[in-house]
Amino acid sequence: MTASIRLSNLITRSLSSRAAAHRAMAKAALFANSSTRTRLTRYNHHIEKAQQLEARALETAKRSVGAVS
Repeated sequence: MTASIRLSNLITRSLSSRAAAHRAMAKAALFANSSTRTRLTRYNHHIEKAQQLEARALETAKRSVGAVS
């Protein structure tokens, strides 16, 4: 049981750190030396990916809490 909790904790942290990296890439995209359209496209892509990863991290955390109860 504790091993599965540790594993889900690791997965959640990994997903959260990947989401943070995508948010950083989104911010960097805004200041890139590209056209406005390209910058906005890259920004939107990275923000969307970060939101997906955060949702997966939240779902994993909820499942691990449910497994403990």
